[in-house]
Amino acid sequence: MIVGAAIVRDGLVLACERATPAEVAGRWEFPGGKVEPGEPDEAALIRECEEELGVTIKVGERVGTDVPLGTRTAVLRVWQATLVDGEPAPLEHASLRWVAPTDLLDLDWLPADQPIVADLARELGAAA
Repeated sequence: MIVGAAIVRDGLVLACERATPAEVAGRWEFPGGKVEPGEPDEAALIRECEEELGVTIKVGERVGTDVPLGTRTAVLRVWQATLVDGEPAPLEHASLRWVAPTDLLDLDWLPADQPIVADLARELGAAA
């Protein structure tokens, strides 16, 4: 299980530019990562955002549905989230960008994130 956070602040969504591996460097994703055995999804998401961005988040509603990740068992689940403490820093990414919902589809998102981006844009009132 992979979890991701669509962090929304002032109507903008945080996008993270991958630094590695080389085949996906420069593409965009939601922050997040692997759920550890026995760890609730939401707890994993909070932990991953602390590790990747140096922030504390509050997890909100799910965005979209499970997105299969190339194997029968691995899926991506994304939640909307808000910042509780800290300012996001690119601790594990090449860069970060706050993006208007109307501009979300202009970024080169990783394939797994693309359906979530479209759902999120619709949920935030952008024509997607």
